[in-house]
Amino acid sequence: MATNLNSRLRIKNPTPRELARYAAGIVAVSLLVAMGILKLIFPNSLPWWFILIIPVVGYVIGLITFTEVLETYIYRKIKLIYKTIRRSKMDPGEKASKVDLDSNIIDDVEKEVETWAASRSNEFDELKKLAEYRRDFMGDISHELKTPIFNIQGYLHTLLDGGLEDGRINYAYLKKAAKNVERLHNIVQDLESITRMENDVADLDIDDFSIMNLVNQIFEENSIKADEKGIKLRYKQGAEKDFRVLADREKIAQVLVNLISNSIKYGKPGGLTQIGIYDMDKVILIEVADNGIGIDEEHLSRVFDRFYRVDKSRSRDQGGTGLGLSIVKHIVEAHQQTINVRSTKDRGSTFGFTLEKAG
Repeated sequence: MATNLNSRLRIKNPTPRELARYAAGIVAVSLLVAMGILKLIFPNSLPWWFILIIPVVGYVIGLITFTEVLETYIYRKIKLIYKTIRRSKMDPGEKASKVDLDSNIIDDVEKEVETWAASRSNEFDELKKLAEYRRDFMGDISHELKTPIFNIQGYLHTLLDGGLEDGRINYAYLKKAAKNVERLHNIVQDLESITRMENDVADLDIDDFSIMNLVNQIFEENSIKADEKGIKLRYKQGAEKDFRVLADREKIAQVLVNLISNSIKYGKPGGLTQIGIYDMDKVILIEVADNGIGIDEEHLSRVFDRFYRVDKSRSRDQGGTGLGLSIVKHIVEAHQQTINVRSTKDRGSTFGFTLEKAG
């Protein structure tokens, strides 16, 4: 039963060589019937051996002819399909491979076309996402640059219109203009830094160092800011063991400065920033946790995007370029490591990243 079913399926969907055999067989049978009828009408016209050999010769010639025709026809069609799919020509001197007539060529090509179509669909979806991201990015950067430029323009025009002679405002306005120029400079520098890392020009200076010593240094540098808000900087209990890591010390310092500074900026007065250091076998996990304002779940997937701000007005009041977390992500990924965030609104946020363990 199974053999009959397989046989039926093969007939319904034959390979090119099987199709050539079927066609040659039809020719041979037709010749045999025609020669038999001729023998019946004219009994003495042809000998029996001739009647029997003609269908055999017809089968052989038909098989050769049909095979050659199918091979040439299918080869050209398949070659055209592959050229369309791959949009490329063969290199000079490269010969096209022969078609395997014993394989189910049509099914193979159909599968490849389906794979190609799915790949193209994914490419189109990705291009749409990139186009949308580019539009958002251009809008964000225009907005970020427009604010300090507008401020500088206003201060300078005020000074030129007579404010320069007014001792009550001239120095204050020049100071404010300089502050906005510095903000523009920082935006350009951060953009340049991100561009270099996106182009795999990270210039990492990998070294073996103590991660706890680096954290202590960053704690000390941010102690004044933390004291102003009454925020305590400390290690998480049970996660204060020191480890040596392999990384670019200066760039990891930049990561920690950004994460700890953010925990202070967006922390609640009298709050807490904790560092946890965990041994994850081949890597070390460093977590920076606070009990501050937290981040809504809808924003978590975009916190590392360039210029993305959860609370735009409040973020600008706190200073910064809006590129800090994006730079952090690029630095960590340049080390072939990962960074993630988890957060709950009004309960705080935890940023965690990994580094390769030394030794």
